[in-house]
Amino acid sequence: MTKKILLLGSGELGKEFVIAAKRLGQYVIAVDSYNNAPAQQVADEREVVNMLSGNELDIVVAKHKPDIIVPEIEAIRTERFYDYEKQGIQVVPSAKAANFTMNRKAIRDLATKELGLKTANYKYASSLDEFKAAVNDIGFPCVVKPLMSSSGKGQSVVKTPADIDAAWEYASAKGRGDFSEVIIEEFIKFELEITLLTVTQKSGVTLFCSPIGHRQERGDYQESWQPCEMKTDLLNQAKQMADKVTKALTGSGIWGVEFFLAAEGVYFSELSPRPHDTGMVTLAGTQNLNEFELHLRAVLGLEIPEITLERAGASTVILAGDESHEQPKYTGIEDAVKFPKSDLKIFGKPFTRMYRRMGVALAYDKLGTPADELRKRAKEIADKVKVN
Repeated sequence: MTKKILLLGSGELGKEFVIAAKRLGQYVIAVDSYNNAPAQQVADEREVVNMLSGNELDIVVAKHKPDIIVPEIEAIRTERFYDYEKQGIQVVPSAKAANFTMNRKAIRDLATKELGLKTANYKYASSLDEFKAAVNDIGFPCVVKPLMSSSGKGQSVVKTPADIDAAWEYASAKGRGDFSEVIIEEFIKFELEITLLTVTQKSGVTLFCSPIGHRQERGDYQESWQPCEMKTDLLNQAKQMADKVTKALTGSGIWGVEFFLAAEGVYFSELSPRPHDTGMVTLAGTQNLNEFELHLRAVLGLEIPEITLERAGASTVILAGDESHEQPKYTGIEDAVKFPKSDLKIFGKPFTRMYRRMGVALAYDKLGTPADELRKRAKEIADKVKVN
């Protein structure tokens, strides 16, 4: 039953996945572009490579001969995954899923043109002139994102014509990989953003976690809560869309499927084929299995008979300040842990940059506890911790 897992990307989500894997006796090699990344601190072996180099990826795969490759980030030469599958290596969830979801153009076109999912209107641009034309066509305000990026990098809202040049420069500079195009999206006046964690199994039905509400700033998650109250018909719409898109992409694992809830209904937003940052709220014990344990079991082909909601919870990120530090120090932890029904996770990142996620504060209580109460407690805990 022991598998050799090659983890590509070793951030905080990867770290929790490795912890789950080690608890079920698996062997993990954690790969990242820098040394001592969070997941490397708990893995069996580590490698430091440029994952945007197909040659370097080939070398590390040939060296370790893994049974399973688990991508954790977007910045990977994902087209190499098709060859690895041909070699008999399991790619999570699948080579197709990794390639489509690492590129906003591929996943958005699949969702709208092939599957008919409801999304915001959108256009692409690969030059400033095309960008200006697309913005004028979509209208103000609109959202601009690189085709490949994460954690809100390169994302901005164009509110007036005066914002156009700066938005183009920012999106062009912050994208990952070889993609020069950006996507321009209609600004949806949503009432709520949710993540629907969706688990596809090798043999067994697709399962859904209770919806997770979340709030973003700068395009990046700041807090989340579970369960998120929403109308049953809207939840069923979201489940149907999540089921449709994950089936089309194929493979087993957990998917973070994001939706906007607006007056016009449910809009499909984005999709991650791995544990989701907003799903860190499940570390508060909101479910019988947290999202990392669910991902591992699905990856290993272990049957997951059910996902049950056990209690209410909320999470708030702990961010670095506006200065970069090597070997950051944390103060206030002794005050943060005094809160009842709470927890704290420090990710162990070896350096900071502005607004980098360095930890997460968690609050929980019995089902039925108001989400606002838990969100307030989680924020109070996070505010106690300073990163210097």
